[in-house]
Amino acid sequence: MSVIAAPATRPLDPLKFRDPLVTAKGETRATVALTGLRTLWVNTGTLCNITCRNCYIESSPRNDALAYLTAAELRGYLEEIARDALPVEEVGFTGGEPFLNRELPEMLRDVLSRGLRALVLTNAMKPMRNHAAALLALQREFGERLTLRVSLDHHEPLIHDLERQEGSFAQALEGLDWLARQGFRVHVAGRAAFGAEGEAAMREGFARLFAERGIPVDARDPVALMLFPEMDAAADVPEITTACWGILKKSPDSLMCASARMVVKRRGAERPAVLACTLLPYDPQFELGATLAEASRPVPLNHPHCARFCVLGGAACSR
Repeated sequence: MSVIAAPATRPLDPLKFRDPLVTAKGETRATVALTGLRTLWVNTGTLCNITCRNCYIESSPRNDALAYLTAAELRGYLEEIARDALPVEEVGFTGGEPFLNRELPEMLRDVLSRGLRALVLTNAMKPMRNHAAALLALQREFGERLTLRVSLDHHEPLIHDLERQEGSFAQALEGLDWLARQGFRVHVAGRAAFGAEGEAAMREGFARLFAERGIPVDARDPVALMLFPEMDAAADVPEITTACWGILKKSPDSLMCASARMVVKRRGAERPAVLACTLLPYDPQFELGATLAEASRPVPLNHPHCARFCVLGGAACSR
């Protein structure tokens, strides 16, 4: 299979995304209000067992800019959810590779025992398998309230391995096969831009792969198989104004930041912080406070990812 290079893009206009209130053209920038916190994301740390060519948050075996969050630190937010009767339904765990954090099983048990759903984003490689016994215990006790979303960038090994590393496709499939055999609820995340043949053909390719291996994922379901758009903060993209909602016939309530927040622990910080978005862990303007209550204020869409990934790309990290 040949690999088709992505088309060239224009560089980002340096006047864009500078003011949280107005665009480069002087128009009112769009903001998104928190309509109800339904998904709490937890970044367990940016360390990962592999280095991908285009990782959304630059995770690697050396990047510890976001330190390991502890179960005790997460428990404080779970207690805030219970105390304030927040409408949280699901807690998602991302990284880095979440299974490198040794306290992940304890965090999962704390979440699931409170009646919430848990979602783990993983590459399904060795770190996940190191927690096999703990995972099986959680699966037996909580069943389908626990979902593991496995990163599989393409249904062909060549393209996946070009992004991640040689042999990673086979290792991810081995982990996905194990999850399926053990009866876990599994989803898959791919990259839309890697499918030069188009989304329909990408889904057909994944469907064939899942059928061949007996993996119970419906490739036609946009939640069970999420195909994420690519992000390049240096490439030009339109700024989103208040007028865009009507022009695009899109509601701000459909964006992730209308219903989600993310907890991170910065290296050297005394306590975790709450961010507006899973995709912007390093931009200080998206750090909203230390508590969920402090982080409930509206979010200006003052970053290229807001436009490319969420508004124009239509992507969402949770259901």
